[in-house]
Amino acid sequence: MGDMYSQGQKQCKENLKSEHVIHLKVLIFSVIDRGYHKGKRSEKQRRKENNSVLIYETVRKIPDTGISSKAMGIMNSFVNDIFERIAGEASCLVHYNKRSTITSREIQTAMRLLLPGELAKHAMSEGTKAVTKYTSSK
Repeated sequence: MGDMYSQGQKQCKENLKSEHVIHLKVLIFSVIDRGYHKGKRSEKQRRKENNSVLIYETVRKIPDTGISSKAMGIMNSFVNDIFERIAGEASCLVHYNKRSTITSREIQTAMRLLLPGELAKHAMSEGTKAVTKYTSSK
Protein backbone atom coordinates (compact mmCIF):
# COMPACT_ATOMS: atom_id res chain seq x y z
CA MET A 1 0.00 0.00 0.00
CA GLY A 2 2.79 2.45 0.92
CA ASP A 3 4.65 1.62 -2.30
CA MET A 4 1.54 2.33 -4.38
CA TYR A 5 1.11 5.64 -2.56
CA SER A 6 4.71 6.70 -3.26
CA GLN A 7 4.32 5.76 -6.96
CA GLY A 8 1.21 7.91 -7.14
CA GLN A 9 3.07 10.76 -5.45
CA LYS A 10 5.95 10.51 -7.94
CA GLN A 11 3.56 10.49 -10.89
CA CYS A 12 1.66 13.45 -9.44
CA LYS A 13 4.90 15.42 -9.00
CA GLU A 14 5.92 14.69 -12.58
CA ASN A 15 2.55 15.85 -13.90
CA LEU A 16 2.62 19.16 -12.03
CA LYS A 17 4.37 21.93 -13.89
CA SER A 18 5.96 24.63 -11.78
CA GLU A 19 3.59 27.24 -13.28
CA HIS A 20 0.56 25.26 -12.18
CA VAL A 21 2.07 24.71 -8.73
CA ILE A 22 2.46 28.48 -8.35
CA HIS A 23 -1.18 29.06 -9.35
CA LEU A 24 -2.27 26.38 -6.87
CA LYS A 25 -0.27 28.04 -4.09
CA VAL A 26 -1.78 31.43 -4.86
CA LEU A 27 -5.24 29.86 -4.78
CA ILE A 28 -4.69 28.18 -1.41
CA PHE A 29 -3.28 31.34 0.17
CA SER A 30 -6.03 33.52 -1.22
CA VAL A 31 -8.56 31.17 0.38
CA ILE A 32 -6.71 31.30 3.70
CA ASP A 33 -6.26 35.07 3.47
CA ARG A 34 -9.92 35.78 2.59
CA GLY A 35 -12.02 37.59 5.18
CA TYR A 36 -15.37 36.29 6.35
CA HIS A 37 -18.68 38.14 6.02
CA LYS A 38 -19.98 39.97 9.04
CA GLY A 39 -23.57 39.83 10.15
CA LYS A 40 -25.74 37.12 11.58
CA ARG A 41 -27.79 34.68 9.56
CA SER A 42 -30.32 32.15 10.70
CA GLU A 43 -29.57 28.43 10.56
CA LYS A 44 -31.40 27.96 7.22
CA GLN A 45 -29.83 31.00 5.56
CA ARG A 46 -26.21 30.13 6.34
CA ARG A 47 -23.92 30.21 3.36
CA LYS A 48 -21.90 27.17 2.43
CA GLU A 49 -18.18 27.71 2.01
CA ASN A 50 -17.48 28.08 -1.70
CA ASN A 51 -14.22 29.01 -3.39
CA SER A 52 -15.40 28.88 -7.00
CA VAL A 53 -14.77 32.57 -7.71
CA LEU A 54 -11.17 32.30 -6.49
CA ILE A 55 -10.64 29.08 -8.42
CA TYR A 56 -12.04 30.65 -11.59
CA GLU A 57 -9.78 33.71 -11.21
CA THR A 58 -6.77 31.42 -10.82
CA VAL A 59 -7.69 29.29 -13.85
CA ARG A 60 -8.11 32.45 -15.95
CA LYS A 61 -4.42 33.25 -15.38
CA ILE A 62 -3.50 30.21 -17.50
CA PRO A 63 -4.04 31.07 -21.20
CA ASP A 64 -6.62 29.09 -23.23
CA THR A 65 -7.86 27.24 -20.16
CA GLY A 66 -11.38 26.86 -18.84
CA ILE A 67 -12.98 24.77 -16.12
CA SER A 68 -16.18 22.71 -16.17
CA SER A 69 -18.69 22.76 -13.33
CA LYS A 70 -17.73 19.21 -12.28
CA ALA A 71 -14.05 20.17 -12.22
CA MET A 72 -14.98 23.29 -10.25
CA GLY A 73 -16.75 21.13 -7.68
CA ILE A 74 -13.73 18.84 -7.41
CA MET A 75 -11.35 21.79 -7.03
CA ASN A 76 -13.64 23.35 -4.42
CA SER A 77 -13.61 20.10 -2.45
CA PHE A 78 -9.83 19.89 -2.80
CA VAL A 79 -9.28 23.44 -1.51
CA ASN A 80 -11.65 22.89 1.42
CA ASP A 81 -9.94 19.59 2.25
CA ILE A 82 -6.45 21.12 2.22
CA PHE A 83 -7.68 24.06 4.27
CA GLU A 84 -9.20 21.74 6.89
CA ARG A 85 -6.05 19.59 7.03
CA ILE A 86 -3.78 22.60 7.52
CA ALA A 87 -6.10 24.14 10.12
CA GLY A 88 -6.42 20.81 11.95
CA GLU A 89 -2.67 20.23 12.03
CA ALA A 90 -2.07 23.82 13.18
CA SER A 91 -4.65 23.29 15.92
CA CYS A 92 -2.81 20.17 17.09
CA LEU A 93 0.50 22.06 17.12
CA VAL A 94 -1.04 24.82 19.25
CA HIS A 95 -2.43 22.21 21.63
CA TYR A 96 0.92 20.35 21.87
CA ASN A 97 2.74 23.59 22.72
CA LYS A 98 0.08 24.60 25.29
CA ARG A 99 -0.77 27.83 23.49
CA SER A 100 -4.12 29.31 22.56
CA THR A 101 -3.46 31.15 19.27
CA ILE A 102 -2.78 29.81 15.79
CA THR A 103 -0.11 32.05 14.30
CA SER A 104 1.61 32.07 10.92
CA ARG A 105 4.32 29.91 12.47
CA GLU A 106 1.86 27.09 13.21
CA ILE A 107 0.41 27.37 9.71
CA GLN A 108 3.91 27.21 8.24
CA THR A 109 4.84 24.15 10.31
CA ALA A 110 1.54 22.45 9.42
CA MET A 111 2.22 23.01 5.72
CA ARG A 112 5.74 21.60 6.07
CA LEU A 113 4.27 18.49 7.69
CA LEU A 114 1.41 18.02 5.23
CA LEU A 115 2.76 19.05 1.83
CA PRO A 116 5.38 16.99 -0.02
CA GLY A 117 8.88 18.30 -0.89
CA GLU A 118 8.89 20.95 -3.58
CA LEU A 119 5.28 21.93 -2.97
CA ALA A 120 6.09 22.67 0.68
CA LYS A 121 9.04 24.87 -0.36
CA HIS A 122 6.87 26.87 -2.75
CA ALA A 123 4.14 27.14 -0.12
CA MET A 124 6.66 28.52 2.39
CA SER A 125 7.81 31.26 0.03
CA GLU A 126 4.25 32.19 -0.96
CA GLY A 127 3.12 32.18 2.68
CA THR A 128 5.99 34.42 3.70
CA LYS A 129 5.15 36.77 0.84
CA ALA A 130 1.46 36.86 1.84
CA VAL A 131 2.25 37.59 5.50
CA THR A 132 4.71 40.34 4.52
CA LYS A 133 2.13 41.92 2.21
CA TYR A 134 -0.52 41.76 4.95
CA THR A 135 1.69 43.29 7.65
CA SER A 136 2.89 46.06 5.34
CA SER A 137 -0.69 47.04 4.47
CA LYS A 138 -1.64 47.57 8.15
